[in-house]
Amino acid sequence: QVQLVESGGGEVQAGDSLRLSCAASGRTFSAIAMAWFRQAPGKDREFVAAITWSNGITSYADSVKGRFTVSRDNAQNTGYLEVNSLKPEDTAVYYCAGGGSVYYRSPKYFDVWGRGTQVTVSS
Repeated sequence: QVQLVESGGGEVQAGDSLRLSCAASGRTFSAIAMAWFRQAPGKDREFVAAITWSNGITSYADSVKGRFTVSRDNAQNTGYLEVNSLKPEDTAVYYCAGGGSVYYRSPKYFDVWGRGTQVTVSS
């Protein structure tokens, strides 16, 4: 069974940056795409960014385009989300997930999930 483990979250000030990691372990991770979602208290889980494992095609939510960068290291089976110019509204639990397409935006299309890492941004 594949496991995803996120790390790198923390409490930061507005304008700061963080690098979130998502390490995959277990049997061969065969998902085509790795995505990042986030969920703030009282809100639905929302798509943030995604990347294909094979050729690095990326996709971003409009709210983070230009501030966040998704990447992957196939040799390490690890995905990354660089989050820059953080705003208080970026405060959420950030999850990584494995699924079938970099263009899918709904959580229902991703069948492997990590437990999340908390990002808290104060003004």
